Amino acid sequence: MTRYVAIGDSFTEGLGDTLPDGTERGWADLVAAGLSEISDSPVEYANLAIRGRLLEPIVNDQLPAALALAPAPTLITFNGGGNDMLRRGVSLDRLIELTEQAVQRCAAAGVRLVVLSGADPSDHLPFGSTFRQRGEILTAAVSELLPRYDVTFVDCFRDIELRRRVYWSADRLHLNAAGHRRVASLVLRALGHPAAPHALDPGPTPAFRILGEARYYGEHVLPWINRRLRGRSSGDNRLPKFATWTPITA
Repeated sequence: MTRYVAIGDSFTEGLGDTLPDGTERGWADLVAAGLSEISDSPVEYANLAIRGRLLEPIVNDQLPAALALAPAPTLITFNGGGNDMLRRGVSLDRLIELTEQAVQRCAAAGVRLVVLSGADPSDHLPFGSTFRQRGEILTAAVSELLPRYDVTFVDCFRDIELRRRVYWSADRLHLNAAGHRRVASLVLRALGHPAAPHALDPGPTPAFRILGEARYYGEHVLPWINRRLRGRSSGDNRLPKFATWTPITA
């Protein structure tokens, strides 16, 4: 039996892939469904990711909770660090150290681990150049680290296709449904799923419009800055969407 648990932040929770009932789906849910398609045995799934989480609570809170699930997981997907890189004074060395700690804990527990680098939104953000520089450093360091532990790495950050605007939601920070589908296909392919990576047909680049930019800053950038100034997170008081094992059908 496959027992798959996902840990991380909004990227793994599924923000941007909003279903008609208002719930968020996301790539991890799609991976669970994809695994059930190719599995001869039942698949159970948990998702402990919560939006806004920094890497330290992902490693020190979510990972122990994932490993403590009963029965024990057979597969964990792990991503984090994107929220850290949005903050001033972030220590990339500390993010690398925390990532290695997570890898070591999974290795000690005998659980298969898939590490993802988050998709790169830099082309669409006002502070994009700084974020990309940090992301490149972190992604390169993680990609060099993981072969020592025989860990599967899915590099979404350097996936050029995912950088296209068509894969991003209105806030430009989270993937939309197509973006999450792309990530799910990359993960499933790394796990042996025969399907090709999802890709949208090439289209025109959206034109720059002043009114559209003003609306974007008012609806998304300023509220984000306000939360930072108040020391708040979009994930405050939120619980995981699948905290215990949930049976999955294709």
